[in-house]
Amino acid sequence: MSVAATRIIVTILITVAVMFAAARATYSATATADDTARFLAGLQPSPNSSLAALTKDPAWISHARYFDSLFAREENTHLSKIREFSQKYLTEKHGTMLYMFSGPDFLYATSFFPSASTYVLAGLEPVGRIPELTSLSPLIIDGELRNLESSLTSLFNYSFFITQNMKSQLREGPVFGTLPILYVFLARTGKTVHEINFVSLGDQGNLQPADQGASRSAAPGVKIVFSEGDRPKQTLYYFSTNIADESFERSGFSAFLAKLGPADSLLKSASYLLHKSHFAKVRKLLLDNSETIVQDDSGIPLAYFERRRWRFLAFGRYEAPIPMFANFYQPRMAELFQSANPIDFGIGYRWRKNESNLIVAQKQSPPVGEEELTAQSQAEGDAATATSTKKVRRRTDTQAMRPVGCGFGRIFPFCW
Repeated sequence: MSVAATRIIVTILITVAVMFAAARATYSATATADDTARFLAGLQPSPNSSLAALTKDPAWISHARYFDSLFAREENTHLSKIREFSQKYLTEKHGTMLYMFSGPDFLYATSFFPSASTYVLAGLEPVGRIPELTSLSPLIIDGELRNLESSLTSLFNYSFFITQNMKSQLREGPVFGTLPILYVFLARTGKTVHEINFVSLGDQGNLQPADQGASRSAAPGVKIVFSEGDRPKQTLYYFSTNIADESFERSGFSAFLAKLGPADSLLKSASYLLHKSHFAKVRKLLLDNSETIVQDDSGIPLAYFERRRWRFLAFGRYEAPIPMFANFYQPRMAELFQSANPIDFGIGYRWRKNESNLIVAQKQSPPVGEEELTAQSQAEGDAATATSTKKVRRRTDTQAMRPVGCGFGRIFPFCW
C-alpha cells in the first residue's frame, strides 16, 4: 500500500472516530434529569436519550413492569381516594406545602396538595446523588433498580417508610439517597423535571449553592423545579436535617421556613416526636405558619391547638396508638372521633383503612385583640400532654411494655 493511500485511510479513520465521539457526546448530553427520572421510574425516556438503549435490557423491562403493577395498585387503593378527599375537604389550599419527618415521600404530598407552588420536605435521610447511568455496568444498574423497588415496598404496603430499611437502602451503591426516590415519584405522577440544584442553607435561612462553603451545621438539600403538563412550574425542596430544638434554628432551616408565608402542612407516621418537649420549636412554627394541618394522631397533640383558633374535622377511627407508642394516647382525640366522618383509605401506623385516623385542622380568624397562639396556651398544651402521658404510663406499666425511645428508631422514622 502506498504512503498516500495509507494517509487517506488514516485520515478517514480519524475523521470517523472524531465524528463518533462528537455524536456520542451529543447523544449522552440528552440524558437530562427528566430522562433519568423516567428511566428509574420504569418509564421510557425521550427517544434521543442515551438511556433509551438501556431500556432494551430485560432487567429494565422487568423493572418497568413491576413498577407499572405497583403504582397501579397504589393508585387504586390510596392515591385516587386521597385526591378525592383533597378535592372535597381541602378546598382552601395555599402556595406552600410543608411536610416534616417526610423522608422522600413526595407521593403523598402531591396527592393531598397537588397545586402547591412550593413543597418543602425534611428528614434525616441523605439527599444523595445519581451518577451518569450510562457509565455504570448493566449489572450495577440492575442492582440499583432492584434497590429502588425494595425502598418503595414499605411505603406502598404500610403508607410510611421504615427507617431501618431506609438507612441501608438509601446509603449504599452509586445511586443513593432520597433523590432517586423523589425522581421516581415525580415521573410516576406525570411531572416533568426541568431543573435540579444541590443547595444548602445559610444561618439566616438563605439558599446557597451546596459547594459555597456552607457551615457544618447548615442543612444540605436539593431544589427540583418541575411541572405537570402545561401547568405552571412548581418547586420541590428536600432538606436532610435534624429538626429537634438544638439544631432546628442552628441549621438555618427554621429561618427558611419562616420566610415562606402561610402554608398547608402534612404530618403522618411521625413517631409522635411533636408530642415531645425537644421538638417545641418546629411544633410552634407549624402552628404559627400553617393555615391547614392534615395529620394522624402522631402529629401535633390536640392540646397545643388553641380551641378558638382551629376547627377540626375528624376522619376514620381513633384507637389507642400501636403498643410501642401507647404512652401517647390522647383522651381528647377519642372524644373528637366520636362523631368522625368515614375514610376510605388507610394511612399512618394503623394503616388498614378501617383502623386509620386523620384530622384536618383549619385555622380560623383570630378574635379581636388575641394573639394566634399565646404563651399561656402553649404552656397549657405542655401541661395537658404531660398529664395525659403520665396517665397512660400508669395504665401500661403493668403490661411490661418497652419504653418509647430510640430503641424503636430502627423501625419507625426519626429517633433522636
